[in-house]
Amino acid sequence: MDNRKKVNRVVLIGAGFVGSSYAFAMMNQGIAEEFVMIDLDQAKASGDVMDLNHGLAFAPVSTKIWKGEYQDCKEADIVCICAGANQKPGETRLELVEKNMTIFKGLVSKVMASGFDGIFLVATNPVDILTQATQSFSGLPKNRVIGSGTTLDTARFRHMLSEYFNVSEKNVHAYIIGEHGDTSLPVWSTATIGAVPLQQWVKKKGASHSRDVERIYEDVRDAAYDVIEKKGATYYGIAMSLVRITKAILKDEQSILTVSAPLAGEYGISDVCIGVPAIITRNGIHEVVEMDLSEEEQEQFHHSAQTLKRIYENAAATAKK
Repeated sequence: MDNRKKVNRVVLIGAGFVGSSYAFAMMNQGIAEEFVMIDLDQAKASGDVMDLNHGLAFAPVSTKIWKGEYQDCKEADIVCICAGANQKPGETRLELVEKNMTIFKGLVSKVMASGFDGIFLVATNPVDILTQATQSFSGLPKNRVIGSGTTLDTARFRHMLSEYFNVSEKNVHAYIIGEHGDTSLPVWSTATIGAVPLQQWVKKKGASHSRDVERIYEDVRDAAYDVIEKKGATYYGIAMSLVRITKAILKDEQSILTVSAPLAGEYGISDVCIGVPAIITRNGIHEVVEMDLSEEEQEQFHHSAQTLKRIYENAAATAKK
């Protein structure tokens, strides 16, 4: 019998820009009692661990942080994967697929060899495809492999809409779904600010503002390219998204977040992981929430799913060779 006192342990694989930002945000919010960092560059991981520990006196709770090995995954509640090749300026997320599929096959095998039986949280791009690959490589139940999906896209959307309408992000209820990438789509038909449909807010501003609101989605879709061009990589926003998902899991919140989830008939789609609102609990994805999409939104969503499915099938076939 395991007499170890049960605490929440999160293991991070990949201490690059996104991973180290995730670690910093996790410590600042005091989400887990134990936080383990694994990276091929062991000196970098050691340096991050030292740096984080030096700030623990100012954190809300004391988190045990150390540089670990794959064997530390055995007792982990969550393994968050941020490892992989980075998106270069001008490169789409989908162009990363072959490089990162190969990397993931190796590291997921090492995690599972430890006896890991928790939840995978995937951040590496292309996140929808790598979420599906992680489930395939691990053999874990589909509800226990979660991708960051369109959580960041949705956060960007809410932020930009809140700035335009001069209201708090917390009162903007609007989703981006589909691929975390170029075929994503805004769900205008269900979007509200407070309890008022978004389209009513647009009408109050005048018909000429409709194009402004459409342009907001275009800015959301292209935000990563803009940030990468300016500073080389995106990491703060996605790190905060990962912390939000981690908190929803460990606190068993039953929160609805737009994660990359496996579909099994929802929205008339199967056998693909894609960004959709889903209820997140201690056991992972409890349920995919089906929204009442307009006919145009349904077509766009199916196009996004087919794009991901085609690329995943091609990449999976290549990985087997």
